[in-house]
Amino acid sequence: MRVVDLSGVTWRKSSYSNTSGGDCVEVSDDLLAAASWRKSSYSNTDGGECLEVATDVPSLVPVRDSKAPARGALLFAAPSWSVFVAAVKGAGV
Repeated sequence: MRVVDLSGVTWRKSSYSNTSGGDCVEVSDDLLAAASWRKSSYSNTDGGECLEVATDVPSLVPVRDSKAPARGALLFAAPSWSVFVAAVKGAGV
């Protein structure tokens, strides 16, 4: 099992939590800011086709455009991402 350091993540109580301390759910708006991003080996060096992937988020694979990281990321379930990568490799893309 991978251990992820979430100490740098900002948490806030969900609006669905009640005021008596029960049913508390905390959510993070900046979880992916704490992720370790790496540029795809298929990205070129002149700024085009840049795809970044974070591999340190349990069960998820966040993917974003490295030229516009503030636009957010797409989140894929890890098994789905593995199937996608295998299919791309098999297609010779």
